[in-house]
Amino acid sequence: MAEPQNSDLLLRQFDGTAGLILNIFCFFIAVGHIYVAFDPVLSELQRNAYHFAGFALLAALLYPMWRGDRQAPLVLDLIIGVAVAASAVWLTFAENAIYDRGVKLAPLDWVATAICVGGAIELTRRVAGLIIPGLIILALSYVAFWGKYIGGVFAFPGLSLETVAFRSIFGDDAMFGTIARISSTYVFLFIIFGAFLLRSGAGEFVINLARAVAGRMVGGPGIVAVIASGLTGTISGSAVANTASTGVITIPLMKRAGFQPKFAGGVEAAASTGGQLMPPIMGAGAFVMASFTQIPYETIVAVAALPALLYFLSVAFFVRIEARRNNLPPMPSEGQTLGGAFKEGGASFCIPITLLIGLLVSGFTPTYAAVFGILAVIASSWLTKNPMGPKAVFEAFVIGTKGMVLTAVLLCSVGLIVNVIATAGIGNTFSLMISGWAGGNILVAIILIALASLILGMGLPVTAAYIVLATLSAPALAGMISDQFVIAQVAAGTLDESAKAVLMLGAPEHMAALAAAMPQAEAAAIIGSLPLEIAAPLRDLVVPQDVAITALLSAHMIIFWLSQDSNVTPPVALAAFTAAAIAKAPAMATGVASWKLAKGLYIVPVLFAYTPFLSGDWPVMLKIFVFAVIGVYGLSAALQGCMEKPFGIVMRILATVGGFACMWPGMLVANLAGAALVIGLLVWNVKTGSQPDLQRANAAS
Repeated sequence: MAEPQNSDLLLRQFDGTAGLILNIFCFFIAVGHIYVAFDPVLSELQRNAYHFAGFALLAALLYPMWRGDRQAPLVLDLIIGVAVAASAVWLTFAENAIYDRGVKLAPLDWVATAICVGGAIELTRRVAGLIIPGLIILALSYVAFWGKYIGGVFAFPGLSLETVAFRSIFGDDAMFGTIARISSTYVFLFIIFGAFLLRSGAGEFVINLARAVAGRMVGGPGIVAVIASGLTGTISGSAVANTASTGVITIPLMKRAGFQPKFAGGVEAAASTGGQLMPPIMGAGAFVMASFTQIPYETIVAVAALPALLYFLSVAFFVRIEARRNNLPPMPSEGQTLGGAFKEGGASFCIPITLLIGLLVSGFTPTYAAVFGILAVIASSWLTKNPMGPKAVFEAFVIGTKGMVLTAVLLCSVGLIVNVIATAGIGNTFSLMISGWAGGNILVAIILIALASLILGMGLPVTAAYIVLATLSAPALAGMISDQFVIAQVAAGTLDESAKAVLMLGAPEHMAALAAAMPQAEAAAIIGSLPLEIAAPLRDLVVPQDVAITALLSAHMIIFWLSQDSNVTPPVALAAFTAAAIAKAPAMATGVASWKLAKGLYIVPVLFAYTPFLSGDWPVMLKIFVFAVIGVYGLSAALQGCMEKPFGIVMRILATVGGFACMWPGMLVANLAGAALVIGLLVWNVKTGSQPDLQRANAAS
């Protein structure tokens, strides 16, 4: 999950005996986490603190104090790493004594806390830049010093320095709290699982499979990139890692097929961004989401499958349309067949992934599923040309541990920010502000969150951006989505007497109107005007539990999807810039191309907000999915001015209308009419378009 500025080129390299010692240390960290997953011999605080301690030491060694200077003094970094690790371990032993003293810190506790928090700030600066350290300092100083001096809704009376120090370490949401628990269990074990898949040769199988399936189609190399990035996403869950690993193969393929370099890079970046949206791993986001919402992880990854598929289809539509618009022929066969791909390496990918999904569906915890998945990779690799012996197993553990350094340090450190947000009630205040700014309009709220995610994404990895945004804005968004059900009940005149009694407290002037049905807009205005102390209990009375859970999941999934946009949206498009380097294309032009191709990042969240796309009602979800696929194709064709052949402005307008109609929430007639229009335009385009038209369009462009 490393970002480009933290690539291996910037890490300190260890060779010989030092490299071997470091690798052995990484191996024992990984094995220790697996052992504790099965035999919880440590308390949660101890496990999380030891987790941070190990990765803090690795971060100090691998990431020099001065970025890019691999010759920076190793001794100083070693001292810092050991000091931070020892302080984290000390605080686990000091916990009981601190409580016995009435939550009073002894001098050594103060020193350990200062080193631990200061180390988190410094190491986060090394692995992720200045934004998160700045936010940590801002947050801690807010609750300790300057919060009392500001007025308005963000005024905070302040806490003693000792209270801030104690809560920063031992609080439920602090450094060794909820988010650190996610990092030390689910996330790390799935990172190791992904490392085993890569070491077993599963990455090569993914590329070969994509070539066999789509290599000879129109736009085949681009579709290969989409398929390969989607499947690779089940391994890594990182847009930048996906781009770097699959892009070195798919981008040259696309350029050879005739795609412009900036478009080829854009396709790879947009497709790779879907890696964190693709179940069953979804980066670290799915685990954080499960913890925040208390919705089972397996439920989240199950309902996330269709939206992720819709996203990849949206990118594939752009690829095929671009190939048709530029009259690019299919590439000749390179001899790769489906059977050959499975024979060479299919077992080491398909068997572990199938087992992992089966265990999750059967009710096993993600931790157990990941460990058994690792064992399945080792066993199934012996059915391929790349069997994993002891050396390969050792290397996979080392790769997984080194690949976890950034994420572990980041997630533990972000707990310092989340703890302040929870302590000071900033999340509720910010949610109220979003509700006020949006005026009850969900679409406006989504736009505000999208802007905030883009700004945060300029300096934060996407997981951190999601954590911060979800903490601040998810309650407001979930409430607004739930209010749609309340509005429907008010409009239909079906509120029961207890709900009417609560509503009367907030809108007594409308009681007469509540006796009968009313227009939807009038009902929305009434509910939108309610203060939170009335709206919240009204939701509890009116909204069924399953609808409320779907609304909560939809809010978090919207924020999670929008947090990905920094990968493909200029001016800081991390995945797009990585792809541009591979494609030898202008970075900003590649970023614009990837942003255009990744329109699904903005379309699908709107479906989450206004439809039961994540409800778990599969017939309804499949209906939404089918119409959305047709609608996305229509919108893609309208943007590109082409389906199977180029067309003019009139058909662009009709395709736009048809695309939006397909996805219009709650109106089956509009959905059917939109689908008929898009399909009709496609048939008409195929029958009436001509090759000379295509050539003239190419000449004009």
